[in-house]
Amino acid sequence: MEFKDHLKSSVDIVSVVGEYVRLQKAGSQAYKGLCPFHNEKTPSFNVHVTKQFFKCFSCGAGGDVFEFVMKIEGISFYEALKSLAEKNGIPMPKRSIVADEDSKLREAVFHMHELAQESFRASLKEPVGEAARAYLVRRGVASETVEQFGLGYSDRSGRTFLRLFEQHRFTAAQIEESGLVRKRDDGTFYDYFRNRLMFPIHNESGKIVGFGGRALSADDNPKYLNSPETPIYKKSRLLYNLHRAKEAIRKEDQAILVEGYMDAIGVTAAGFRGVVASCGTSLTTDQVKALKRFSPRIVVNFDPDAAGARAAETSIALLLEEDMQVRIMELDGGLDPDEYCKERGAEAYQERLHVAKGYFYWLADRARKKYDMHTSEGVVAMLKFLMPAVQRVSDKLERMAIANDLAGYIGVERGLVLDSFRKAISERQESTFQRPKIEIRPDERVLLNAVLSGDEISGEIVRELRSIDTVERFTSRRIFHAVFAIEAAGEPLSFDQVNARLEEADRHLLAEAVLREDVQFSREEVLAAIESMRRSETQNQRVQLKTRIKESERGGRWEEALRLTSELQQLERAGRERR
Repeated sequence: MEFKDHLKSSVDIVSVVGEYVRLQKAGSQAYKGLCPFHNEKTPSFNVHVTKQFFKCFSCGAGGDVFEFVMKIEGISFYEALKSLAEKNGIPMPKRSIVADEDSKLREAVFHMHELAQESFRASLKEPVGEAARAYLVRRGVASETVEQFGLGYSDRSGRTFLRLFEQHRFTAAQIEESGLVRKRDDGTFYDYFRNRLMFPIHNESGKIVGFGGRALSADDNPKYLNSPETPIYKKSRLLYNLHRAKEAIRKEDQAILVEGYMDAIGVTAAGFRGVVASCGTSLTTDQVKALKRFSPRIVVNFDPDAAGARAAETSIALLLEEDMQVRIMELDGGLDPDEYCKERGAEAYQERLHVAKGYFYWLADRARKKYDMHTSEGVVAMLKFLMPAVQRVSDKLERMAIANDLAGYIGVERGLVLDSFRKAISERQESTFQRPKIEIRPDERVLLNAVLSGDEISGEIVRELRSIDTVERFTSRRIFHAVFAIEAAGEPLSFDQVNARLEEADRHLLAEAVLREDVQFSREEVLAAIESMRRSETQNQRVQLKTRIKESERGGRWEEALRLTSELQQLERAGRERR
C-alpha cells in the first residue's frame, strides 16, 4: 500500500473538514454544512463517512481529504500530505515522496519562521529584552499570557537571522524569500525586524507564517511593522488568533472582531476565547469567509476613536456582503478593548458585549450625529447614508424588516423610509449558485451504491450487469464502464478508483448517486433492480423484434419473418420462466 493510501485510511475526513466547517449529521453516513469555497445560505456541502469524500452540490467542489486540505489551505499535494501526517503522528517516508520546488521553498520558509520564533522568545528573556519586558509590564500582560501567545523580542543587531539561517545552510534565495531579512542595493542582507516586541502570526493549522512587530522606541516608524507577503503568508487571508479562537467561535456561535494584536491578546486573557483581529490590514472578503465557516454571527469591537468608527463602517459593508449577522460593541471612557478589560474587568466587558447594538442602530446613531434630523435635507442625507448597508442584506424579508425598524428608531414616518428603500431593494439581484440536480433512475442509484459498497454482492452485481445491454442506456453508463474496467483489471473496486477514471460531469453524477443522500438497500432489492433492468431489456428486444417482423412481412421476406417470430416466442417464454 502506498503511503498516501495508508495515510488516507488512517485519517477521518469528517474530523479534518470539521476543523474548518460547521458540520451537522445528515444521515447514517453523511454530514452537511455551508460550503467553504463559495457563499451560500443553504447547506449543499456534503462529507461522506465511508467514502471519505466531500462534495458541494452547488459549486461542484469535491474530492478526498488531500484535495480538501490543498484547496482550503492553498497548498500543494505534498504539503497537504505532510500536514496530515504530522497532525496524526504518522512518520513521512524519507525517500519515496519527492516535493516540488515550490513545496521545498515553502518548507524552508516555514522552518526559518520556527527558528526565528525560538530566537525572538529567547531574546525576550535575555538582558537585551529588558525594554520589551518593561512594555509588557506597563500593559499588564501576565507572564502566562506572554507564553500562551509566544511573544518575543527582535534585537538591534540587524544580522541575527542572516547568521542563523546561514548556519542552517539555507540558500540566499530561500533567505530572501523568507521575509525575515531584506536585501540592500549592494546585495547584502539585514534583519527586517529590529528592536521590536514580536507577535507571531499563525495560519489556521497553527503554523507560524509571519510576524507583527511593535516599535519600542518613539523614533522607530511605523508603530507596527508586519511581515511582507511570502510563499507561506498572504495577509489578506489570515486573521490573527483564529487558530486558537475557532473552536470557541464554533461552540459559542459568535466571533468578536477587534483591531489589533494587543486587543486580541487582552480580551482573550480576560476569558473571551472567540476573539480575532486582522493582521495589520483592513478587513478583507477572504478573512470574512474564513470567519463565516465557524459562525455567521459577529460582534465588531473596534477602538472608540474616529479611525475605529470609520474602520467599523467599512467592515460592516464587507460582513453584510457575506451575509454575516453583525452587531457593534461600544466601549465607554475612550478605552480600547484591551484597556477596557484591564481597567473595568471581564464582567463589565461581558455586559457591553451583551448589549451590543444591531449594526443598523449603530449606523443610525452615527448618522444622527452627522445630519440635522429637523430638516428635510438632513433626513434625506441620513437615508442615503443608511441605504447602502441595508441594500447589502441579501434576504428581502430581512431588508424590509430593517427598513421598518429604522423608521421607528430614527423617528421618521414609516412610509418615507420604505419608499426610499423600496426601489433599491427591489433592484437587488438575488444570487443563486445551484447546479441542476441530475435525475438518476432509482434502480441505477441502488445498483451504483451496491457496487461501491464493498459487500460480497458487489462482484456478483458487476458480472450480472455485464450481460445486460440496458446499461448502455443508463444516465450513469460511463460510470459503469469504469466499474467494468476496474473489475476486469483485477483492481480493488472503490469509490476513489471509479471517481479517478471519470470526467468532471460524470464525477458530479457519481456524487449525486452515492453522496447526496443515504441509499439503503438489501440483497433482495439489488436483485430486484437487476431483474427490473432485465425486464426493461426484454421489453426493448420485444419491441425491436415486432418491428422487424412487420418490416419482413411487408417486404415479402417470409422465411425471415418466421425466424424472427420464433425468436420472439423464445424471448417471451424465457421471460415467463424467470417470473
